[in-house]
Amino acid sequence: MASTDKPDSESGRQVSTQPSSGGKCFGLGLTLRVLVLAACITAVVVMVTSKQTELAFVPGIPFRVPVPAKFSHSPAFSYFVSALSGAGLYSIIAILCSLSVMRKPCSTKVLFHLATGDVIMLGIVASATGAAGSIAYVGLKGNDHTRWMKICHVYDKFCRHVGSSIAVSLFAAVLLVFLCVLNICSLYKRIRH
Repeated sequence: MASTDKPDSESGRQVSTQPSSGGKCFGLGLTLRVLVLAACITAVVVMVTSKQTELAFVPGIPFRVPVPAKFSHSPAFSYFVSALSGAGLYSIIAILCSLSVMRKPCSTKVLFHLATGDVIMLGIVASATGAAGSIAYVGLKGNDHTRWMKICHVYDKFCRHVGSSIAVSLFAAVLLVFLCVLNICSLYKRIRH
């Protein structure tokens, strides 16, 4: 079997053109990226479908009127949907890059860009999850000091959808943490050799 090692023109050492960490790191990274994409799509779909209309008393009106609850009524939930949609789009691009890296040798520069993008997406997904989670918590428990009423006892289906979406988003953030650690280890191995 022919060697894929080539002599380095500057130092005379043999330099391998194959990925130093093998296919295991790239395969695990690709699997994590696919799971992040699935989690982002699931969280967005569940949040966008969170709608419920209930009859409620509105101040100044002596009878009950239908009052809808939608994700678009909260800027935090709208940010959540747009941030996770962006993270899903980034995941598609990163999956395609990972597939091209697995097919042919790549430079450390490509891996560095993927690692940087993963860290940025982690920050965006974590901030969106925190923003949506804080609004959901106020909807669940209310806030006596500011006189914000809890609404989850009235809009139970809506709150279940929001809570499920936030839980899936938190799972995506944890996957991104693992992906960032994997990227750092992979870059360290390449730079060290």
